[in-house]
Amino acid sequence: MSDSNSEAGWKVAPRDYVRGLGKAYEGERLSSVYVPMRDGIRLAVDVHLPGTEDEDTTYPTICIFTPYYRRFALRDGHRDGIDPCPTIAFYRDNFVKRGYALVCVDVRGSGASFGARDGFRSPAERLDHHDTVDWVAQQPWCDGNIGATGISYPGAASDFLASTNHPNVKAVAPLFAVWDTWSNHLYPGGVLLTCVTRNYGQLADALDFDDRDLIPDYAYFKDDDLAGPAPVDEDADGSLLKAALKDHVANFNMQDFAQQFRFRDDALTDNPDYQSRVICPYNYASREADKQTAYYSVSGWMDGGGYSVGTIQRYLWLKEKHHRLMLGPWDHGARGHVSPWRGDKPAAQQPFVAAEVLRFFDTHLKGLETGIEDEAPVHYFTMAAEKWQSAESWPPAEPDTVLYFDADGALSANKPAVEEGVDDYQADYDCRTGVHTRYDRLYIANVETYYDDWHGRDEKMLNFTSDAFGEDTEMTGHPVVDLHFTCSEKDGTFFVYISDITPEGKSVYVTEGVFRALHRKEGPLPKDIPPTGPTHSFNRADAMHLVPGEAASVSFELLPTSYLFGAGHRLRVSIASADSDHFTRIPDGRPPKFVFFRTAEQPSAIRLPIVRR
Repeated sequence: MSDSNSEAGWKVAPRDYVRGLGKAYEGERLSSVYVPMRDGIRLAVDVHLPGTEDEDTTYPTICIFTPYYRRFALRDGHRDGIDPCPTIAFYRDNFVKRGYALVCVDVRGSGASFGARDGFRSPAERLDHHDTVDWVAQQPWCDGNIGATGISYPGAASDFLASTNHPNVKAVAPLFAVWDTWSNHLYPGGVLLTCVTRNYGQLADALDFDDRDLIPDYAYFKDDDLAGPAPVDEDADGSLLKAALKDHVANFNMQDFAQQFRFRDDALTDNPDYQSRVICPYNYASREADKQTAYYSVSGWMDGGGYSVGTIQRYLWLKEKHHRLMLGPWDHGARGHVSPWRGDKPAAQQPFVAAEVLRFFDTHLKGLETGIEDEAPVHYFTMAAEKWQSAESWPPAEPDTVLYFDADGALSANKPAVEEGVDDYQADYDCRTGVHTRYDRLYIANVETYYDDWHGRDEKMLNFTSDAFGEDTEMTGHPVVDLHFTCSEKDGTFFVYISDITPEGKSVYVTEGVFRALHRKEGPLPKDIPPTGPTHSFNRADAMHLVPGEAASVSFELLPTSYLFGAGHRLRVSIASADSDHFTRIPDGRPPKFVFFRTAEQPSAIRLPIVRR
């Protein structure tokens, strides 16, 4: 099997593009200043320039806007073997040596910047991004061509920046970043992702308040020599940093903030205009930015509870031909290779992403002939086949292969013809998916292998299993599940999993979907969120409680993937009503009993996007 650096799918593979580049710059020049915003708040900004000597050279510039410290101070000035930029090093090491200026910014209310954060991805930050780029464009080292990128939070920031239509912003690469913060991050399927709001909130507090007793609990920041945010150059005695940290005391609390958006159209209790949309990139989507700014959207198959969906939504919203999409065998941030068939020592993943993004910026910021425009606009990695593939559009296949729930836990290609057929399922709130999951990397847990303990977890679920595939079968896209059911309670949650059952009988995790029954009424999404499956508004006015014992139905999509089921393997659909390791439980204290129908009139089924070649 090939690794994720396989050349298949590209005319020039990312790693080969980098190998063909000339000599890189050696060293860097680092400086740090405060830059005032339009409302007077000062942001701490690091500038990394190529080379070791001052010279009259201008560079295209890449901006990173982060709440995770643009740079740490180091205890007693200690530097040997310690990188003060653990979350910035990825960009610095890949772009500065290739002739780019790198500008790294502590967003307001974080790091050494002044101000307070009034919410997760506050609207005020979007204006700050524009004002910072205004300052960058006027600097003698900037050649006027500016881009932005970043993983996760900084990735969404690059979206926000692009939406301001600043004339100097020519290209952005949102990496592992949301389009709709509400459904891609906080409430997948309308269910609160408590593991993230709780653990991420603790991380944000630890960083924003410079609480060094808590910071080492998080994988990126464990070294004792990392001693809080670095002051800017002018702040020799640290007094400005101290004043900035005092501002941060007013920052929002993640748990309190997220729980005020139980429905998509809910608002903060103290501000009816502050709905979830104001923290979402889609809300500011601009056709002018679509025309003038090239986008490269990148995600992975285990990228949280909806980041891959958001990445695809962004790509589908964009209309111009200079936009690109890459979906790899990655977790959040491409820290790890997630394919269960990857082998013992998969190649490092982030250099692969960096190489392709460098080629993109070389094209749109430097104006080089890189050949990227001769490549297909979409690249995706198929797990189990362990190869990259290309496509002219997304998705490569529609979910038109239907397998129906059948008697004795079977999945059948034939629609049920019977008038009676049911399966009972008593929800078990001890259903869990462990700590090696797609969700745990979102709060910077140090996950290295994914779903390696999946086998046997479906014993607490309701299972339906297909016959063995007669040939290798590729599923690429967004599976959809159709459920016909009754419930003993007025609300409940569906967790639906797809597994690959090997000829030896081992269950291998493939993908999943989650959905709250209250939101089952189909309705339109906000206009700038392209649909990737059945749509539900998730608005309060469209919520429908179940009537206990009365038949109901729901259709919803599972998270996208690309996976090859080998000949002799079987596909299993498993249904649960809880993932107590990661999501809130609905309803609390009353595990519901479900009855699922599999009849001619009420045929529960899974729809699969099977690629036919």
